[in-house]
Amino acid sequence: MSRWYRAAICGLLAALLYLPGLGGPALWEPDEGRYAEIAREMVISSDYVTPRVDWLPYFEKPPLVYWCNAASIRLFGSNEFAVRLPAALFTAGEVALASAIGEAMFGAEVGLLAALSLALSPLVFGFARFAMLDPALAFFLTAAAGAFYRAAGAPDFGRGAGRRWMLASAAMLALGTLAKGPVALVLGAAIALAWLILERRSRDIARIPFVSCIAVYLAIVAPWFAIAEMRNPGFLRFFFVHEHLQRFLSSREHGWGPYFFVPVVAAGAWPWLFFVPAGINEVRSAADESRAARLSALRYLAVWFAVIFIFFSIPRSKLGSYILPAMPPIAIIAGQGIASLAAAARARRLRWLRGFAIANVTLAVIAVAMLARMFASENPALAADGMLIAAAVAAGAVAAFALGTYAGSVRAATVAIAIAMVIAMAAGERARADAAGLATYRELARAIVPYLGERCVVASYRHYIQSLPFYTGQPETIVEYRGELGEFEQPGAASANFIGTESRLRELWGSNSCVVLIANRKDSGALSKSLQPAPRLIACEGKKVALFNGTPHGIAAQPGCDSGS
Repeated sequence: MSRWYRAAICGLLAALLYLPGLGGPALWEPDEGRYAEIAREMVISSDYVTPRVDWLPYFEKPPLVYWCNAASIRLFGSNEFAVRLPAALFTAGEVALASAIGEAMFGAEVGLLAALSLALSPLVFGFARFAMLDPALAFFLTAAAGAFYRAAGAPDFGRGAGRRWMLASAAMLALGTLAKGPVALVLGAAIALAWLILERRSRDIARIPFVSCIAVYLAIVAPWFAIAEMRNPGFLRFFFVHEHLQRFLSSREHGWGPYFFVPVVAAGAWPWLFFVPAGINEVRSAADESRAARLSALRYLAVWFAVIFIFFSIPRSKLGSYILPAMPPIAIIAGQGIASLAAAARARRLRWLRGFAIANVTLAVIAVAMLARMFASENPALAADGMLIAAAVAAGAVAAFALGTYAGSVRAATVAIAIAMVIAMAAGERARADAAGLATYRELARAIVPYLGERCVVASYRHYIQSLPFYTGQPETIVEYRGELGEFEQPGAASANFIGTESRLRELWGSNSCVVLIANRKDSGALSKSLQPAPRLIACEGKKVALFNGTPHGIAAQPGCDSGS
């Protein structure tokens, strides 16, 4: 069986893991709703150059993932499964690439274990089932890093096969740029150059076919940027200066300190992270003829992880998904660690598995105590889900220790951990459903659809529900709020989408016979007093309520709603 055949099987198995129930949960605010609606508007308008959300130009990110989502909508319809499918497939592809890279570095067994570790890492599994851009960036960066590693290991670096792999790496960085922006190029180049310098191969930098790589990169990237600028003057400055340079240097949105990604990586790569020290120790202690190549591979993985971790730790603005491209190196080293235990002396193997069991049981006890204190009274279902996740991981660790001790099989122990993680991930999906009321509004949208006539206005008061147009099929007028929708404005483009003052809202409410206004529960009381005719409460979900100024005509309001609940 060839390396790529094994990698393809790993990717297929990962896809089978990610796809079941993919379309079940409602779109999560704000990101899933935004990216789903951009793709839907592309399909409706047949304009695949200018991304739009709520029919306004939206240039915070480039369009590759929107194109993928739009193609999926054309195939499967406008639904949650369609807009999440690309993220699941990109993640499955990343698992396949991790298998191939791990095998190229340390052998077939490590490649398979790397794929298993990555596929069942909580952070990777979680974002594989969200309609986000980061899984695509992680896939293309992993592909670029793997292609460059192959190029650097070729005897004809810069020529022949080495040159072809280098051009493939440039193409992957170009696609990563179209998926998330120039961060793909910055990270890919930094990983390659830093590793060559660390390997004392600085002279090889001059052998990189820069002209050809730049030509390939620009051939893929430049057309969309050029056409988008022609159709939307000022786009290039907005995209590169405002959205990337200024946001990296000064944005305080999602503001966190420099150590934010430490717990994200620890929790997101657990329990496989436990085996990383064993993997590092195995590579460093090897004494055979392959030691130099294996140490070089280890340094490459370390640079790969460190560049991404440090880069995203610098700005104040951080999200957990940013670190996804740094997960494959962890999985590969973890795979090496697990493989090393299979060949280790019995005492060493049992020592590691015993420590693994103790660590997981201890963490489970701490997690259960924290969940009981934080959520047991406010959201007992969510607390129970978290406790089930902790118990599953702890039980898997104990089972792994027992199998490693009495059956003497590290493979059986690994299977026990994998089964426990599948159970934990299923519990995580249930936790997502139990937390839906915090950030999803599908039921609210469904409840107001029967009220929406041909000229009915859907408005949001001092906020914007990103998924509302996706579910209702109608634009959303925003009252006393602009946010990111007003950042790239063209003359006259926003007048129909924004209401700047409450007096204009009262005017619209009194003059239009059909207005549905979405507001926070805390604002509904004041709005009921200021708006005439008196609003009718017709729907609710989470912290939002829907108010209506018309006659229901026999339509029953959503049961169980009152503004004070």
